Amino acid sequence: MAPPIAPPGPRGPAPGTLANSTPGPGVAQGARETPAPVLGPAETTGFFRALHTSRQLLGHGFALRQIIFVLFGLFCLTPWASPPLALALGLVLAQTSGNPFLSQTKRATAKLLQFSVVGLGFGMNAHAAVQAGREGLLFTVVSICGTLTLGYFAGRWLGLGRHVAHLISCGTAICGGSAIAAVGPVLRAQDGEMSVALGTVFVLNVVALFAFPPIGHALALTQNQFGLWCAIAIHDTSSVVGAAAAYGDQALQVATTVKLARALWIIPVTVGTALLFKQPGVKAKVPYFILGFIAAMLVNTFVPAVRPLGPIITHLAKIGLTLTLFFIGAGLSVRVVKSVGGRPYLLGILLWLVVSTASLYVILHTI
Repeated sequence: MAPPIAPPGPRGPAPGTLANSTPGPGVAQGARETPAPVLGPAETTGFFRALHTSRQLLGHGFALRQIIFVLFGLFCLTPWASPPLALALGLVLAQTSGNPFLSQTKRATAKLLQFSVVGLGFGMNAHAAVQAGREGLLFTVVSICGTLTLGYFAGRWLGLGRHVAHLISCGTAICGGSAIAAVGPVLRAQDGEMSVALGTVFVLNVVALFAFPPIGHALALTQNQFGLWCAIAIHDTSSVVGAAAAYGDQALQVATTVKLARALWIIPVTVGTALLFKQPGVKAKVPYFILGFIAAMLVNTFVPAVRPLGPIITHLAKIGLTLTLFFIGAGLSVRVVKSVGGRPYLLGILLWLVVSTASLYVILHTI
């Protein structure tokens, strides 16, 4: 609702000026104060005020929602928390009290995920990883090329802009938000286009993290089959690792190896995007943390003195992943979901269904 306008009068405020906007102390007469934000009905309830009202604790002011957020975050560090549960807790907070540390958790999420992925390398054997990479190579090449092609034509059919369609296609084909973040600057995409693509991918990541493990058990997929399916059909590395970890250790090893090998395709896809969209002077963004993962895996395989530390580092990496998913869930509010719009979701769902069903069919009949 628009703010009330003062009734006209010989000395009334100018059109568009808020009524009752008398200058406060220290404000010169005739200057206009910034009006207070207009709160929605849900934001004027006693529950909302109780969550946001600052209280003194140990000599410092804290809002109740900040305390709740910290307690939930600490719970995600305990053995009782799992990746799906952490994501669910974050989603609950996002829809109720909101994330009081949104800017901080956004900055921490990427770094925490990268360190966690490197840590997982200390629990893997290089020989097994090479074998898993060989099995997933053909799936990776075919699925990436097919997804980008299908995304182009489906985006045109849905009437989406070329940039949005290409960003969603890259996120689906390679590694979700990381691919979108790498390709976006190459396209010189607007902030709104980036937000739509990221929002679409993040919502589908949440669905996949909860849906894939039950589907895998219902179809009696082996650890190897499920890990390969996760790496191909789930967008973000965080959700791939989270879903695979819920299924089993071997599935986790296969999924992480294949997904990170898939993430290296960011480089050729970025260069191809620059050529396709005629953007000269573009530098591809290299995901250097993948090199850290490979180095950790090689050290664990060929340096026997480090092997006793492997289980400890891997355990800490899994805790870091669980906390990462909590941060991701806490940033995915209803407002974010609604801001995307219908057609980007349709494109994202279409691509996701085609990739997941086609890859599952091939895996069931060949692996």
